[in-house]
Amino acid sequence: MRIYYVYILLCSDNSYYTGMTNNLERRLFEHKSGKSKDSYTFSRLPIELKWYLECSDSRDAIQYEKKIKGWSHRKKKALIDENWSDLVKFSKNYSENKDSKI
Repeated sequence: MRIYYVYILLCSDNSYYTGMTNNLERRLFEHKSGKSKDSYTFSRLPIELKWYLECSDSRDAIQYEKKIKGWSHRKKKALIDENWSDLVKFSKNYSENKDSKI
């Protein structure tokens, strides 16, 4: 069975990069070595792996990656820190419905 990884990197400019791969070690090496001059991380080295998730289905990994890419910086940080209350607090649905009685 193949494993897919969704990961978050912290870049030198304090931004986060979210990606997906089937070989996390190889992909981290590629990011750190500056393999692609057109990549987001190339001008933001050094980078640090802050979080990853293993998935057994590539479709799930792609879905998680797309979802996390749309999150704010503070919501990604809450995920990395496993701060579940802030993760909920920083979600759009929670913010829009925090005063509802549902």
